[in-house]
Formats: sequence, structure tokens, C-alpha cells
Amino acid sequence: MFVKRLWIAVLMVVTMLAASAVAQDEKNEVGGSFGGTFISNQGIKSGAAANTIIASGKGISFDVEYARRFIVTPIFAVSGEAVVMVNHDEDINGGAYLHAVVPPQYSELFVTPGARLNLFPTTAVSPWVSFGVGFGHISQNSMLIYGGTNPGKSTTSAAVQGGVGLDVKVWKRLSIRGEARDFWSGAPDFPLAPTGKTRQHNYFVGGGVFWRF
Repeated sequence: MFVKRLWIAVLMVVTMLAASAVAQDEKNEVGGSFGGTFISNQGIKSGAAANTIIASGKGISFDVEYARRFIVTPIFAVSGEAVVMVNHDEDINGGAYLHAVVPPQYSELFVTPGARLNLFPTTAVSPWVSFGVGFGHISQNSMLIYGGTNPGKSTTSAAVQGGVGLDVKVWKRLSIRGEARDFWSGAPDFPLAPTGKTRQHNYFVGGGVFWRF
């Protein structure tokens, strides 16, 4: 009985080491996700005769990601990652006709290098969490939504990224990913529609494909 248990233990260790060795050969990862960015509506403190809410749409967005694993075990893996997320067209509305206070849209760019922790990285299904710090840039339309020149300016600020996701291996080194990330950044510059807030949450939810090599 002891010999049988010993062989089982040895087999388990060898299997785990083999799986870890395979994972070590796949240290790099590149890919991207497509989805949408969700931003909460903001109340305007003053400056609008009507519609005192800045309502945000669901901006079509995508991200590009590169990661390299530095620590790999059968239980967890630690990677350094670089995430670039683009929200190209965030439609907004606020103010009223003949009393424009915001532009019709703005775009966002986030670059946030950081770290990611994967659980069970050598299996077909691996959940993960991510954290990073970088910058965010917001560019505004030059005109207000109901006409007139927009006095708001483009802004660049520090951005903090936190995310969760799930990777599923589908073929050899190809995986699909579902993810949700919050990019906490500076708020847009709306001089005619002050919200009293200097920062905002930008929630990106998407799915994509990734190749490990």
C-alpha cells in the first residue's frame, strides 16, 4: 500500500512539474479585446437651464495587451503586463437647446503597465486579477452639442487600473478572454458644466483572443 501511494505521489509531482515546464515555455502573451466603456452619469452643479445631468453613452472600445510571466507554478502565475485601452467615441448629452454646456462626444486613451495574478495557469481555465498605474488622455470635440465653440480642453492625468478576467484555452496556445477593467482617471474638462468631481471611473467590459509564445 505504501509503495502504491508513493508511486501515486511521484506521478502527481511529475505531472505538476511537466505542466509547469510547458507553462514556462509560454512566457509571453499578446492579444486584444473588444467591448464597451461604461461611465456613470454626472450631475451638473450649475450652468445649465435644463437637463442638469451629463448622460454618457456606452462607448465602443478596444484594448491591446502584452504580458510576460515571471513566476509560474501549477497554482498561480505572476505576470508583468502593459494595457492600452481606447474608447474612441464616448457620446454625451447635457444642457439644453440654445444653452449648450458640453460637446457631443469625447475620446479616451489609457496606458497602464502593471501586474497580473493568474490562478491555475497551467490548466485550460484560469481566472485572474490585475492592477496597474499609468496615464489617461481625454480629447474633446471642438464644438458644443447644440452649437458654439467648446471652451473645454484636452486633459492628461494619472490613471489607476484594476481588473478581473477569465482565460480559457481553446487551441494549442490560443486562448479566449473575458475581462472587466476599471480605469480610474481624471474627469473631462467641462467649464460650462461643473460636476464638482475631479476623477471618474471608466468601466471597460470586453472579450477577445490571446496568443501565448
